[in-house]
Amino acid sequence: KGTIHLFRKSQRSLVGKLTHEFRLVAADRRSWKILLFGAINLICIGFLLMWCSSTNSIALTAYTYLTIFDLFSLVTCLISYWVMMKKPSPVYSFGFERFEVLAVFASTVLAQLGALFILKESAERFLEQPEIHTGRLLVGTFVALFFNLFTMLSIKNKPFAYVSEAASTSWLQEHVADLSRSICGIIPGLSSIFLPRMNPFVLIDIAGALALCITYMLIEINNYFAVDTASAIAIALMTFGTMYPMSVYSGKVLLQTTPPHVIGQLDKLLREVSTLDGVLEVRNEHFWTLGFGTLAGSVHVRIRRDANEQMVLAHVTNRLYTLVSTLTVQIFKDDWIRPTLSSVPIANNILNLSDHHIIPMPSLKAADNLNPVTSTPAKPSSPPPEFAFNTPGKNVSPVILLNTQTKPYGLGINHGSAPCYSSVLNQGLGIPGMGAAQGFRTGFANVPSRYGTNTRGQPRP
Repeated sequence: KGTIHLFRKSQRSLVGKLTHEFRLVAADRRSWKILLFGAINLICIGFLLMWCSSTNSIALTAYTYLTIFDLFSLVTCLISYWVMMKKPSPVYSFGFERFEVLAVFASTVLAQLGALFILKESAERFLEQPEIHTGRLLVGTFVALFFNLFTMLSIKNKPFAYVSEAASTSWLQEHVADLSRSICGIIPGLSSIFLPRMNPFVLIDIAGALALCITYMLIEINNYFAVDTASAIAIALMTFGTMYPMSVYSGKVLLQTTPPHVIGQLDKLLREVSTLDGVLEVRNEHFWTLGFGTLAGSVHVRIRRDANEQMVLAHVTNRLYTLVSTLTVQIFKDDWIRPTLSSVPIANNILNLSDHHIIPMPSLKAADNLNPVTSTPAKPSSPPPEFAFNTPGKNVSPVILLNTQTKPYGLGINHGSAPCYSSVLNQGLGIPGMGAAQGFRTGFANVPSRYGTNTRGQPRP
């Protein structure tokens, strides 16, 4: 039998979590309008797909995919409302704004996949062109056009509105802009409608409906069924060309790149921060787009030791907050340290060398020809490097063991009372294999020491 946990919280399934979040969004009255348009959209898509099957028109199918894209845009608008209701959590410390970016990216990518599917079906139809029935072709065109325009103009879709303005223009927008300049040159009153550039979604809806009207006319007049396939290819290319810049823009946001249009402003602000009083260096700066219209960043600022941290933090935040809404600034003072002698007292048993064995290091004659910095052979003609002491055991610390046996003899050490540490170090030590003129390093890092260089038995003057 398993353990019974009385106060354990029940884990919700994925469907339960989605239902809970949907109820949270549905509680807002602003989302009721979107839900109503979504229900009408589903009914319209059902009728259009039936008419596509009855007319056998692939051009009408390509145009119906734009209505399906409108359904994706309505879902994105609901996600945008949900993001505004949610607050940052420990897991999502920057909030949930990237969910609407992901929704825009997924919607545009799915629209491009539908366009590629239409291109593939159109290539197959060129080999064997079926007969097209025009009974409901024109009706389906106007129903889809009316619903698409009504949805785009009635629902304020914040994510797609921002992306359509921030992303680069499509080839369809550029061609229409050139045509609009020519028309506005003749009729200046139309400049407020056609310039500077039209809404890409409205433009593709009108262009697709125009292509379907031409298809209907040519089929009715000359029974030219191949024009349906040509119109489908044109609608698919317009769809792909319109959605591709938006996919690129939203993809760059997901990759946390810095927007190109704010790089110059960021460099200017960082130069101003580096000239603030007390600031020595600005480094490790990183700025990225958190969501649509939201810029996040982090920066490290090194200041002087005598500078006020809170004052510098306030000035830096005030300068960067005009452009970066979510900012993290780390202030740290200059880390240079002056070399000082340690004032910690040394234990008496450490200073009494008569109670310790000193194990000498082996001969390091080969170290005379080594560079003390890189341990590589130095040239004979090169001058000795600065602070290079030719002492044995320079690169290896000596080992000091406690005396637990009898005292050694024959090392030339006076085993009498040695109360003074300097008198012991002044003794000349001669060890075979290490030269009579070599001294010993004591291994005490915090005690100023003097190294003996006299021969055995000769006292230091």
